[in-house]
Amino acid sequence: MIKFVIIQGTTGYDVSECFEQITWGGRKGAAPRNVNITLLDDDGEKHKRVSVDCENGDQCVMYEDNKEIFRGIIVSHTQSNKKKLVITAYDNMYYLANNKDSFCYTNQTATQIFNDCMTRIGMTGGTAADTAYVIPELPKAKTTYYDVLLDALSTTFSATGIRYYISSDKGNIHLRQRSENALQWVLEVGANITDYEYTKSIVGIKTRVRLLSKEDAIVYEEANNALEEKIGTFMEVKSVDDSYNAAQMQELVKSVFEEKGNPAKSLKISGMGITDAISGGCVYVVIPHLGIKRTFYIDEDTHTFTRRSHTMKLKLNFADDINSAG
Repeated sequence: MIKFVIIQGTTGYDVSECFEQITWGGRKGAAPRNVNITLLDDDGEKHKRVSVDCENGDQCVMYEDNKEIFRGIIVSHTQSNKKKLVITAYDNMYYLANNKDSFCYTNQTATQIFNDCMTRIGMTGGTAADTAYVIPELPKAKTTYYDVLLDALSTTFSATGIRYYISSDKGNIHLRQRSENALQWVLEVGANITDYEYTKSIVGIKTRVRLLSKEDAIVYEEANNALEEKIGTFMEVKSVDDSYNAAQMQELVKSVFEEKGNPAKSLKISGMGITDAISGGCVYVVIPHLGIKRTFYIDEDTHTFTRRSHTMKLKLNFADDINSAG
């Protein structure tokens, strides 16, 4: 059962009896999760007309079976002669994407950068995984908090091969290691999958990685010769400073190949809604026709709630860094 509460000041108004449809979702690379809810904008037998004003900082909370699944600020509301009120809200990651500053970090981990950003923007209270890797330099001028954090996590992944992500939960922002949230809901054709679309692409693939010094001299290069014979050369170039030793350069090249060295494979599925299946998490998918039986990361999710149903659409990526059967 869905419960939707609009908060004005310190007062909450339960509007669960007058919603027609709720769309709730998020995607990799976009800071906040969002909710769109369509409400009846008319006095009725079983409900009262809802008054909402995003300018007043109205907020909302959504629950499923008394479990909170979304909390955020209402950023827009639209009314029409159809007597419908459409509300759009984002969770508090919205503040990270819509506040800019200048940043300059030296010899800091992504965890330290995350904690500093949260302090600077006044959003303490979340948890932060220990990313360990020390980033030599990260200067970012006139950019958003979210962009500097993404750069820190991208740099950490390039150096370590470990993925981290940022998310909001019950009003707090957290830094988490992606595989730690490997919740293995099973999705299977003939059970809870109603439709699927599988894509394989070499767009963006890299067959060769070249590392350059600050003087643009080649200091290391590695190629996938077998793949180049099939599709030609696609080279990635990265710069390294004098502090990089041979082992570190090899590790950097390895991380590039792990991310871009194989054809990109993605899977889109539609099916029965599972509230825990959101971007940043994992699902175990079984599609016999494609020979698929393994774990996927959720890159994008869209959940649709009506009075009688909960359905979802997921965009998935192969979770090659998680040990999976099949």
